[in-house]
Amino acid sequence: MIFITVGSQKFQFNRLLKAVDHLVASGCVEDAVFAQTGYSDYKPQHYEYKPFLNRDEFAEMEGKADIIITHGGTGAIIGAVKKGKKVIAVPRLAKYGEHVDDHQLQLIEQFTKSNLISSCESLDELGLVLNEIKTKEFCCYQSNTERYIDTIEAYINGM
Repeated sequence: MIFITVGSQKFQFNRLLKAVDHLVASGCVEDAVFAQTGYSDYKPQHYEYKPFLNRDEFAEMEGKADIIITHGGTGAIIGAVKKGKKVIAVPRLAKYGEHVDDHQLQLIEQFTKSNLISSCESLDELGLVLNEIKTKEFCCYQSNTERYIDTIEAYINGM
């Protein structure tokens, strides 16, 4: 199953939802698809969706998914890779009214360079990226939290 999440900020991401709808309609995507569409006003015609999911619904959909297609939000990406999901991140871009700036490009680039996710800057390539991700191997996400805690504890103990 493919789960699409576009976040809960007050920006639309119609461009992504339309691209996936086209892929499903044309038969390029045969997997079941479900989307959390947020503030987007595009209504998918060929897959199920709901504007907002509560925490339990979100966890359920994320758990069922083999692949997660998400915007370039740090929380969405880290949440998915922590659960071992294959992630395709598509940046929201200011020129389409999807965000105030293009910072998601840099975030996605860093996650991609770390081999944690696949990126898709051009939605014309989404079908190709979806096919490639099925056999692609990623690195496991490793949190730096313990290292930070150890550094702070060492500092406090050295006082």
